[in-house]
Amino acid sequence: MSTEIEIPQSNIARGISIIIPAYNEEGAIGKTIGDINKMLPDLGRPAEVLVVDDGSTDNTAGLAQAAGVRVIRQPINGGYGRALMTGIISASYDTIAIVDADDTYPIDRLPELAVKYDEGFQMVVGSRQGIHFDGSWFSRLQRMAFRFLAEFAAGRAIPDVNSGFRIFDRRPVLEVKGSFSTGFSFTCSLTLLFLLTHLHVAYLPVPYHRRIGETKVKKLKDALRALQIIVTFFAQFNPLKLYLLLLLVCWGGNIMFGVGLWLLVGTASAAFLVTLVAWNVGCLLGACTILSLVLLRPDVSIERLIKSCRI
Repeated sequence: MSTEIEIPQSNIARGISIIIPAYNEEGAIGKTIGDINKMLPDLGRPAEVLVVDDGSTDNTAGLAQAAGVRVIRQPINGGYGRALMTGIISASYDTIAIVDADDTYPIDRLPELAVKYDEGFQMVVGSRQGIHFDGSWFSRLQRMAFRFLAEFAAGRAIPDVNSGFRIFDRRPVLEVKGSFSTGFSFTCSLTLLFLLTHLHVAYLPVPYHRRIGETKVKKLKDALRALQIIVTFFAQFNPLKLYLLLLLVCWGGNIMFGVGLWLLVGTASAAFLVTLVAWNVGCLLGACTILSLVLLRPDVSIERLIKSCRI
């Protein structure tokens, strides 16, 4: 498949659709919409506000409707990514802005992103900063790993892989909408799509606030899904780098395990023989499983595969 997506040079749109995915956010949705309404005059262009209620069991949709914005209600909770894609498809304008409903992003900074977008970028991302973004050691370690993989695939620095505060042209997204995650990895998919197809992406630092209400992120599940998304885009847009990465893992593993067995067994030849057989067979099986999963069965998540293997 082609690694480039053609879109017109100028992306100064007639208007902008601001999409807010929301699931059980009645404690914050009113403030979020209010902040957006205060900011709208500073955008300097027509705008619509679209709340996609993702099967909420509280009064999120009712409060959004009372605030006078457009609301799309989904009958069941389909996931963050599915809610965003519903909004992107339903939006009135090609220029899309997304922001979470939990009051974590500085909505008053959206005009700055819009000004940068008008310079000719196809996507401008608010790169999160601050103690509330840093999170736990597990979150930091996870972000470092995903950031390394994403930067290795894209060949450039990526300050924030999965920020939920950005402006972008929806046309490249609609061309490959079937490749996107329905969960929290959706924004990671956006980042990789635009960078791997050589579209212009800019980052602006923004503060990240403490959220209102409880987080909907499931760390292990969403981490596994994000890993699958990264490998999928690797395989589709830059397969040579994916295979190079697998080779480096095999090569590094051979050395590490060989030295370890040598120290334990005391015989270099026996240690390396066992290592070569065991490690390479394991890597081959693992690589075949992952590649077949992401290429032949994109509808099946890694988490589901792991669950099916449990005794």
